[in-house]
Amino acid sequence: MRAITIPESGGPEVLSWDEVPDPVPGEGEVLVEVVASAVNRADIVQRQGFYDPPPGASPYPGLECSGRIAEIGTGVSGWAVGDEVCALLSGGGYAEKVVVPAGQLLPVPKGVDLKHAAALPEVACTVWSNVFMIAHLRPGETLLVHGGSSGIGTMAIQLAKAVGAKVAVTAGTKEKLEHCARLGADILINYKEQDFVAELKAATDGAGADVILDNMGAKYLDRNVRALAVNGRLAIIGLQGGTKGELNIGALLGKRAAISATTLRARPLSEKTAIVAAVREHVWPLLEGGHIRPVVDREFPMSDAAAAHRVVEESGHVGKVLLVVE
Repeated sequence: MRAITIPESGGPEVLSWDEVPDPVPGEGEVLVEVVASAVNRADIVQRQGFYDPPPGASPYPGLECSGRIAEIGTGVSGWAVGDEVCALLSGGGYAEKVVVPAGQLLPVPKGVDLKHAAALPEVACTVWSNVFMIAHLRPGETLLVHGGSSGIGTMAIQLAKAVGAKVAVTAGTKEKLEHCARLGADILINYKEQDFVAELKAATDGAGADVILDNMGAKYLDRNVRALAVNGRLAIIGLQGGTKGELNIGALLGKRAAISATTLRARPLSEKTAIVAAVREHVWPLLEGGHIRPVVDREFPMSDAAAAHRVVEESGHVGKVLLVVE
């Protein structure tokens, strides 16, 4: 088969569409013929040499895919060769074939194109596990999403609105904020021109956000705590703004607030299986009912993954950028 390899760390130009050995499914695994994958920030950091795959994972980038089951390993039930699926991966999505633990498979939702289903697993699992399973966003509460026009952001807006929450977003351009508004965002904040703490407080009568989904890390830590409501929950899922920040524990105590920080890729199989099962139970009916949808900005041939990486690094996109097997 062919796969995108990373012969050396560096810019997008290091990505190479090479012939590599076919993967073989082991016990509890299936082999998927890939139709499409999607670009995630983690893929870029891996390409740059700062995010090695977890032990035992494929060395090729790609944390999600869609396609058809080509082979089933021993001990797998409930799936058949030819089934159309999408999958959460620890790596290997930038390839013509990938081995997937059966617990990380999802059926393609009714009404969703097989190719576009590649835009769902990583964002759905990340948002559901952090915003709902950990932070317990409830109807009537306010969610602040940093990077509202990203793949994660577009899914978070839709899911929060679907359960009856109010949604605030930050984004860097008027056009991106308009996209967020079309998805249902209620409070639109241009982080380049406005102070998100002040804007959020003004829009919530001084209360702040009950839940904050943060992709920035250290850069936003102090302001995120100030933006939290009493009993608020800050869920950190990214480090685009650095890894080390100063935390005012007194402010956190005063608000009886909580901070969680998680990654998805390195979680053990049992945890990923539980998250995928929860997504299938709670998110898939919303997709099949037309209440939420995958947001796809554009598509590239998988062999041109370098061009797709450039688009994501420049942050000129809204939603997901797909890589399609030709």
